[in-house]
Amino acid sequence: MIGLSSNRCVIDGELHELDDLRYTPAGVPRISLKIRHVSTQQEAGISRQIQCDIPAIALGEAAQQVARLQLSQSVRVEGFLAQRSLRISQLVLHIDNINLK
Repeated sequence: MIGLSSNRCVIDGELHELDDLRYTPAGVPRISLKIRHVSTQQEAGISRQIQCDIPAIALGEAAQQVARLQLSQSVRVEGFLAQRSLRISQLVLHIDNINLK
């Protein structure tokens, strides 16, 4: 049995890679991007420098918003995590809200 649980992510970062806006076969706007996150986090009582590139996609209105942005802009993205595809288990952030910081 599959239960309901939360899968929401909020990430602050910089727009690091941005593909061209494309359309799905159904005509829905779609764009792929990477967000670079840099921060200091506490782990086991120790400060740790974090840097990671997060693969993401946006569809619909969110894709159109992302397409208007420029590389290196600071953003806050919100969305959920899902596998890239049925065969590829890499996680991708599906953005449903993006704001400039």
